[in-house]
Amino acid sequence: MSKVNITQQIEFKDNHLLLELAGPQDKHILRIEQRLAVSIALRGNHVAITGAEQEVGYARKALTYLYQRLQHHQRVDMDEVDSAIHLASRTFTSNSIYPVDENSVVGEPTHTDAHPYGDVSIQTKRRIVFPRTQRQSNYIQAMQKYDMVFGIGPAGTGKTYLAVGVGISLLLTGKVDKIILSRPAVEAGEHLGFLPGDMREKVDPYLRPLYDALNDMLPPEQVVKMIASGEIEIAPLAFMRGRTLANAFVILDEAQNTTPMQMKMFLTRLGSNARMVINGDLTQIDLPRGTSSGLQEAMRILNGIDDIDFTLFTDEDVVRHPLVSKIVKAYDLDLNKNG
Repeated sequence: MSKVNITQQIEFKDNHLLLELAGPQDKHILRIEQRLAVSIALRGNHVAITGAEQEVGYARKALTYLYQRLQHHQRVDMDEVDSAIHLASRTFTSNSIYPVDENSVVGEPTHTDAHPYGDVSIQTKRRIVFPRTQRQSNYIQAMQKYDMVFGIGPAGTGKTYLAVGVGISLLLTGKVDKIILSRPAVEAGEHLGFLPGDMREKVDPYLRPLYDALNDMLPPEQVVKMIASGEIEIAPLAFMRGRTLANAFVILDEAQNTTPMQMKMFLTRLGSNARMVINGDLTQIDLPRGTSSGLQEAMRILNGIDDIDFTLFTDEDVVRHPLVSKIVKAYDLDLNKNG
């Protein structure tokens, strides 16, 4: 039996924000229509959404969330549109903070309207970063509370991006003196010795995701200045040996590619007024066959220590293109099936 279509109306108070919400050539509206199989018509400051009842509700919530971002002077682009759809269809419930009337009016912003996770956010120079899933919210709160946090799960769940954001917010507020970003230089079977250039040129490609996150949070010229002054340090894991990392926010990315000895070496660098975040994906271990993952061993040995937090992400937390979540889920199913 086919679903019965309904139509819901939303009235937005600010026509200019509504145009910005629609996007260039209505691209944002078209994306919501495509993803949720609804039809959206804009007439003046009114929006009519037609489709199956559940999908219409998702679209209404997504549009309201995006409009409220604009009210709070926050960016709306295609990534944010995908995030809003993700939040509406997976996170929000019928008891959501958003209006549930068939004909809603969205007016002046309020503090609680800004995001479904309330006060959980990261303030940086270029943007305010909000969690997009409940586990991301838990992860941010853990990094703000604990001296050591493990973020474990598939690609696209925001582990590195959110960690860099928390580090920058702590640096900008003077709670730490520097940020240290590190990765083991082991990727997909490649070896540094076979790459052209000097050591920096060899290492930079491995650290590119960290640079990308920094440039998304801070003006590029400020990133360059902070790296030159040592306020931000980006280095391979091997450069951590023999150091005591104090008054710093330290992130180890791609930690699944550490050996047990490297992981122990890194964890024992923790100094006074320092915090460590260790991120990794146990399904993407690139170590030589027969070599144990230091991340896997650390989870086993350290689990149960009260002062260490473990946030375990799943495919439900993937906030990249919706296909990424489906790909992660398919690989997980195949792994469970075959072994």
